[in-house]
Amino acid sequence: MIARFQRSTSALADLRVARLRLVAITTEMLEAEQRESSLELARLVGARLTVEWPPLDWQPHVFRFILQQYENYPDTQGWHRYVVLNDGLGLTRTLVGAVGGFPRQWGDVEIGYSTLPQFQRRGIATAAAQALVEWLLTRDGVRSVSAQTFSRLPESIKVMERCGMVYDGEGDEAGSVRYRRLR
Repeated sequence: MIARFQRSTSALADLRVARLRLVAITTEMLEAEQRESSLELARLVGARLTVEWPPLDWQPHVFRFILQQYENYPDTQGWHRYVVLNDGLGLTRTLVGAVGGFPRQWGDVEIGYSTLPQFQRRGIATAAAQALVEWLLTRDGVRSVSAQTFSRLPESIKVMERCGMVYDGEGDEAGSVRYRRLR
């Protein structure tokens, strides 16, 4: 069973659910990643990095995209998060993935999520995405949260369904589908 996340009025406060901590990505963290400074990023996030970091889809365009979001929409600080797994005693923390959202039209926020291969199929993406969706739906002006994936990726569809999203038609790319949860 997944515990409800701890709420905070601060957009940059960590979100916590079960053994996960969702750390708000800051400009300083992104700059450390762009410099490929693993030690500095680990220090800033408060977790160790594995050799699999960054995720396969975490390419330079992601850095630019998040920085652009912060510049164009300063109120979206906290919408992009690193996912940190704590061991059972909370002593060892490991950066295992990322989850984030960006504003779309009419009060919709689209989210994405990624977990490093060695940590997949453990419910981490689901728990992180659920916590982010619940948190986003408390933000002013957010009326819905959506996500897209390809129909050939049933694991990703399961994550969206477990977040309370329902099928909402075709996605933006050929062969993709969109799921949405209303406030």
